[in-house]
Amino acid sequence: MNHTDKLQRKFQYAIVIGRFQPFHFGHLRLVEEALRVADRVIVVVGSARQPRSVKNPFTLDERERMVRAGLRNPDQLRVSVVGVGDSPYNDQLWIASIQSAVDRLMRHDGADPARARAALVGHLKDATSYYLKLFPKWEFIGLPSVDSLHATDMRSLYFDPELRGQLPLEALPDSTAAFLSQFTGTADYAALCEERAFLAKYREQYRYAGSDFPPIYTTVDAIVVEAGHILMVQRKFHPGKGTWALPGGFVGQQERLVDAAVRELKEETRLKVPVPVLHGSMKASHVFDAPERSQRGRTITHGFFFELAHNQWTGLSEVRADDDAAAARWVPLSEFLGMQEHIYEDHFFIANHFLGGLGHS
Repeated sequence: MNHTDKLQRKFQYAIVIGRFQPFHFGHLRLVEEALRVADRVIVVVGSARQPRSVKNPFTLDERERMVRAGLRNPDQLRVSVVGVGDSPYNDQLWIASIQSAVDRLMRHDGADPARARAALVGHLKDATSYYLKLFPKWEFIGLPSVDSLHATDMRSLYFDPELRGQLPLEALPDSTAAFLSQFTGTADYAALCEERAFLAKYREQYRYAGSDFPPIYTTVDAIVVEAGHILMVQRKFHPGKGTWALPGGFVGQQERLVDAAVRELKEETRLKVPVPVLHGSMKASHVFDAPERSQRGRTITHGFFFELAHNQWTGLSEVRADDDAAAARWVPLSEFLGMQEHIYEDHFFIANHFLGGLGHS
């Protein structure tokens, strides 16, 4: 980089936000434009602490490697990569997380975030790009979308072994194509292929026959707290096999919501608390309806919060995994707050709603 190049750049910083699952030419174009207009580039990687899934298959470290491998060595020195977790029920918390991450990097450089000239570079491609309008303090630079496969379509091909050969490598930077080729030999890839096959079969099996409208599912989840511990189960089956979840499941045809929550709680954990006591211990309920919260399809869940009285002489109420749970255990809240990357779907955020915002994205 020569002195003339630096003087021609309009901004001190340019920010690029995305999930990069995987990093493709559209993403690369944004980063290259950011490098062209700014001295320093901050790449904000979303969904940074999610367990692996077909929607979020690659870790933060893997995505940073893909981003950096797509850049020239001199450019890599001007790029910082930072991960930010999701906040599906609180846009303001998500915005604050990104602002804080960017401000920290600026201060680390010795810059004043309030005075730094900064731009946000992005594609306003569809409704999913709404977040680009949520950062008014950064000047927006919009680029037309690159004519290539969407990342969702890439994942659909890549995690289907029979269709993987149809994924056009020319739609990906050479470095990303090499990473994906290597990743196919891992146990994680095999597990994700299994999950994709399960989800495809599930959606086909449960769609409305003869209708263009996909079904909307109703589920319940139980958030049970006792003496600074939260009750969690480990999922035995796909989707989310091996991740930790709140006890819960689908509502029966003849059930009221709270009755379904208590039934699922008892079936999965064999919690040794009488049903009448559980009903008397329920403190709150809330609906969680983020459209993309479940990979199975549109699923609206009703969370019920139970706060159990603790008997110091007998210890925590007895639990035992049963039904479709591989394990059930009381998790200290201090431990729970660090488990986000191991927790199923949005269950971390559901629990955190009732815990008073103890967890951070």
